[in-house]
Amino acid sequence: MITPEEIVGMTDLTEEEVMAIAEHEHTTGVLAAGMVEYLMQRHGGPQAINRMLCEDIRTALHNGDVAHARELYATLKHFIGTHPEAAQGPE
Repeated sequence: MITPEEIVGMTDLTEEEVMAIAEHEHTTGVLAAGMVEYLMQRHGGPQAINRMLCEDIRTALHNGDVAHARELYATLKHFIGTHPEAAQGPE
């Protein structure tokens, strides 16, 4: 049987990136893994992930959770570093 961790590991994203999307979408890591795989193949998908992470950073700051905002920022920074197309605007 495949474990949830193995499913998340099958994506092109880190566990932190997948779990941040799971948090944003209020779902499980397994469902988020499927979502990010779809988004990463879709035109504008990496930019959509970028926006989700930015929204959650703003929410964390708005809620006064600076520590979580920092974690999300580190996740966003890594995501953009490994997927530079995510920082580009729509073509």
